[in-house]
Amino acid sequence: MRIELEKRPERSKLFSILSPFIALGLTLIAGAILFLSLGKNPVEALFFFFIDPLLYGWSLHELAVKAAPLILIAVGLSVCFRSNNWNIGAEGQFVMGAVAGSVIPVVFHEWQSLLVLPLMMISAMLGGAAYAAIPALLKARLNTNEILSSLMLVYVAQLFLDWLVRGPWRNPEGFNFPETRNFNASAILPEIVDGGRAHFGLVFAIIAALLTWFMMRHTLKGFEIAVLGQSQRAGRFAGFSAARMVIFAFLFSGALAGLAGISEVSGAIGQLRPVISPGYGFTAIIVAFLGRLNPLGIVAAGLVLALTYLGGEAAQISIGVSDKVARLFQGALLFFVLACDTLIHYRIRIRRPAAAGSAIADARPQAETN
Repeated sequence: MRIELEKRPERSKLFSILSPFIALGLTLIAGAILFLSLGKNPVEALFFFFIDPLLYGWSLHELAVKAAPLILIAVGLSVCFRSNNWNIGAEGQFVMGAVAGSVIPVVFHEWQSLLVLPLMMISAMLGGAAYAAIPALLKARLNTNEILSSLMLVYVAQLFLDWLVRGPWRNPEGFNFPETRNFNASAILPEIVDGGRAHFGLVFAIIAALLTWFMMRHTLKGFEIAVLGQSQRAGRFAGFSAARMVIFAFLFSGALAGLAGISEVSGAIGQLRPVISPGYGFTAIIVAFLGRLNPLGIVAAGLVLALTYLGGEAAQISIGVSDKVARLFQGALLFFVLACDTLIHYRIRIRRPAAAGSAIADARPQAETN
């Protein structure tokens, strides 16, 4: 008996829809097995991961805070991935956007005006886009692998942030702690609901998702992204430039990552610190694929992945598991999403070897014919 994978003549629409749900179910099963092997009650552990954070008002605000950057970054990455440009450096663009947007509240900390927040947002988007332009130009001009260049630039951005907050931007009144001045009131992103932590970063994320969905679905640029993503040769026949698309996709993705960075710093933290992200830029890759690279699906996927951050903290406190378990959940989810997306192109066939006598009988007429 032999198990083979046979290529489907066309992709199954049903399994294309079910794929993320199957991946999520497999992740839950794998998580239950993991908790069982750790000597924990899997039902209780999964409850703390996925149900407990939804039972309290304050945790819903935290869910919105963590979902906002994931959605913003993933929406930008969906444009890159759909156009076959593999931007893995959104974490670095997130950091550089936060740095660029923080110039006004840190360097000109006494200036208070209604213009401060809009200028911060614009500066952050320009900073993220400029940083994303580096791997884009390297690929468009020198055919450099964008995966490696964008990923390596993440560590450059993180070290640059660390140098800033420990050096020239360190708060002179901060008792030598590695952090900048607290942002003044004009530089703080407003809350959606008074008394809660959820800020307008989530509103930015939803607006970005809607506008990107419209672009992908109803504009020539969206058609260009789809064509070049499936076949650069077909795109050239249609008059589209692959090099220009590389630059556009990276700039678009970097701008949204930069906006996510300043929204996180201005809305949730209130200052720059050596670490401003728990890995949003990398987790957003999972969000993009779980959302099927559809901006509207990414909104729901962002909430699911944000839930794993909160659930990891709740499980760590309640049942004493490591804080790395949430990362393990996220990695398992990405693995199962990619596996399911690959396998929906195939069907499983079980072939049994033919008996020796029948094989000889089948071969004899063919030999006589020859």
